[in-house]
Formats: sequence, structure tokens, C-alpha cells
Amino acid sequence: MDRVLPPGLASTTTVNFQPPGGGRAAPRGDFVMIADEVQDALKALRRGGIDGVSLHNHGLTDEPRLFFSHIWAVDDAVGLARAPRPAVAVTNSEPAAWSRPGRT
Repeated sequence: MDRVLPPGLASTTTVNFQPPGGGRAAPRGDFVMIADEVQDALKALRRGGIDGVSLHNHGLTDEPRLFFSHIWAVDDAVGLARAPRPAVAVTNSEPAAWSRPGRT
């Protein structure tokens, strides 16, 4: 909706990867979406082998209405590393400048 929400407002999508060993990864994180994005984003995560373990909102009267899904998986590190991108692509999100390849 043409509004920039700074990361300090905790309205960002984050995925952290933990290394359990054996070529596996355990991504966990928080996806933030508006209502129209929820189904497509969760479907994209599931296709990539990542489970949504909760879906909730933080505010009572936020505008736009934001939904948060906590995510979790343990599997092949390379496959799971590719999984979040299609889900982010169906949201109206833009990676922070510092996280884009080729930027510092």
C-alpha cells in the first residue's frame, strides 16, 4: 500500500538457518503478509518443504492488516535455502538493501 515499514517495527519477514549437521539446515523465522498473500505464500513455503507452524496477527487495528506465520523445517540445506524466495515473491516485499546480492 505504498508504505515503507522500517525493520525496527518488527513487520519484516526473517528466516534464520541453523546447522544441525549432516548437510541439513533448520530454517525458522517469521513471514509477514497481508490477507490476500497468505494462501499463496504458505503454499509456496510448503512446496519448498517448510511448514507454517502458526498464523496470527499482532495488532488489533493495524492498517494494512498484517498476518504473521512462524515457519520451521529440517532437511537438505541447499533445498531449504531456496525455499523462501518463491514465498517472498508472492508478497509485496522488497529485501533490505543490505541483504541484496552485490550490495553492502
